[in-house]
Amino acid sequence: MRKLDVAILGATGAVGQRFIQLLENHPWFRVSEVIGSHRSAGKTYAEAAHWILNDSPPANIAALTVKALDDPVRSPLVFSALPKEAAITRELDLAAAGHVVCTNASANRMLPDVPLLLPEVNGKHIGLVDIQRRKRGWTSGALIANSNCTVMPVVMSLKPLLKYGLRRLHLVSEQAISGAGYPGLSSMDMIDNIIPYVPGDEQKMAKESRKMLGYFNGEDIDTLDLVVSATCTRVPVIDGHLVNISAELEEGPALNSILDDWRTWQAPDPIPSLPSAPAFPLQYLEQIDRPQPRRDREAGRGMMTSIGRLRACPILGYKYAALSHNTVRGAAGCSIMNAELLAVSGYIEAFQPAESAYATVANFRAP
Repeated sequence: MRKLDVAILGATGAVGQRFIQLLENHPWFRVSEVIGSHRSAGKTYAEAAHWILNDSPPANIAALTVKALDDPVRSPLVFSALPKEAAITRELDLAAAGHVVCTNASANRMLPDVPLLLPEVNGKHIGLVDIQRRKRGWTSGALIANSNCTVMPVVMSLKPLLKYGLRRLHLVSEQAISGAGYPGLSSMDMIDNIIPYVPGDEQKMAKESRKMLGYFNGEDIDTLDLVVSATCTRVPVIDGHLVNISAELEEGPALNSILDDWRTWQAPDPIPSLPSAPAFPLQYLEQIDRPQPRRDREAGRGMMTSIGRLRACPILGYKYAALSHNTVRGAAGCSIMNAELLAVSGYIEAFQPAESAYATVANFRAP
């Protein structure tokens, strides 16, 4: 099967590098264009990118010439790891020109016609693409976003519990330093320290969770009626966002019922068969001191959410901890999985994998 060419915006940055790492040997997609700033344009990727991940960039990517942000893009599928300011207009321009843009940037994710997509949680929101195209006059282009990386473990853990009537949330995050990008915060700020403030994230936790857990009514999203109080902190951990969650559930289920829901929950087809999807997106860890970023962030190749410490809360009823890998599941990995869902749903005109393409998925998922 011929693979679909993809471009990466912001390819030399931390999330751009994660896109390149995760797309290596992808069964459906291949990186054919890398796009960076004017400072990087004209250099090879190896010259332009200060590689901060393990190993080295793939040789075929290292040899690519970096394009400037305003250069023409030929790939039908575009992944965006742009800073907010650069993303605001460029993503919409590319979508208007016929490209399918899957973005990790925050600039456009709360626009009413942009799906804020996490396939297992709100795969049906993909129908918002039809509304987007109709309203904007786009024929083949689209813009699809994934959420803030700290919201990810929250909505993943809450999706199986919506049936109990979710009323109120109290959230306290412990966010890894990679969430601030590279070089991020200085060592003088982070060593022997915790910073009890992450700019903008507390507002995102409330707004984005209500949108993602809401209902697509055929025209737009009815956001979930939910009260959210969030405190976001930065801790000296490289990767992995841990969120301590207290929740009020209207029906008051037994703790064992919640555990069963987490252990057995799966998204509807075709989502579990997507190349980047873990068969079971949640795992519950029985150990009293888990999940932990260093030990659990790589679960399911970084695409699972790890949950632990479920117990009674004297204020809201239930409390527990949830962990996701912030630059994999919370960033590049989610954008890639969004693109996979778009492909199998017929939203990428240049490419729709045949059923036989799923035979390659098992090998791609193997550690």
